[in-house]
Amino acid sequence: GRSASSHGISLYRGWSFDSDTAITPKICITGSTSASLHQILPWLYYHKVIGVSHFILFVEGEAAKPAVTSVLESIRGVKIIYRTKELKEQQDRSRIWNETWLSGFFYKPCNYELFVKQSLNMEMAIIMAREAGMDWIIHLDTDELIHPAGAREYSLRRLLLDVPDNVDMVIFPNYESSVERDDIKDPFTEVSMFKKNYDHLPKDTYFGLYKEATRGNPNYFLTYGNGKSAARVQEHMRPNGAHRWHNYMKSPNEIKLEEAAILHYTYTKFSDLTSRRDRCGCKPTKEDVKRC
Repeated sequence: GRSASSHGISLYRGWSFDSDTAITPKICITGSTSASLHQILPWLYYHKVIGVSHFILFVEGEAAKPAVTSVLESIRGVKIIYRTKELKEQQDRSRIWNETWLSGFFYKPCNYELFVKQSLNMEMAIIMAREAGMDWIIHLDTDELIHPAGAREYSLRRLLLDVPDNVDMVIFPNYESSVERDDIKDPFTEVSMFKKNYDHLPKDTYFGLYKEATRGNPNYFLTYGNGKSAARVQEHMRPNGAHRWHNYMKSPNEIKLEEAAILHYTYTKFSDLTSRRDRCGCKPTKEDVKRC
């Protein structure tokens, strides 16, 4: 309608991509989001262009509103899962709760709670990806774009097609946006400067310029620095936190890419900070602030 057009959403109508049967390998992105349509649509479109055929999106908040989901569900290859009471009850029965690899995050607020929720969603996405005949699965947030540098063409499909058959997992180091203005409206088109991951920097450059790059912050990156990963969809898979995958029956054979990366558009708008704060619901006491 008119409101959709005012956000430039009409630009994404009539998408034309290869039919699913022609796509090799079949790549699936899964993620948990509460973002607006204005953020999700360009993110979807970009990843469709570079070769992703299937999206499994766990939605809540803004992303779960009918005006948003009605558009998303009309796009071929997009599967929406709502955070219903039934979903929560199903995830409460997950084997993850009886295992040790995620137990340090249980029953804690803020990012800990999100990390557990993402892991439970990833566990369900693995089953759905297998049923849909996917070859690769990637867990990605809607403020991240895959940058398939190093392939013979700008294509994630081509990049993964060139990965040897014995490789189970491909690590994409992440770059973090360096925001120069406080009036960013469309991060994907307005933000162009990133800090490279230390995996992609000569060690003397990284350590030599560390103090200047961090500007008093003890961390090189504001958020995570261990990248994200793509995994071959196979039997006995499980998530290993929000950034990795694992297998109950073997240790995955993994490689780290030397050029391809995840572009993480971190805190590009002030609302990104306030929404993270609002997720926590912490009281302004010293004890609660420390806990959160």
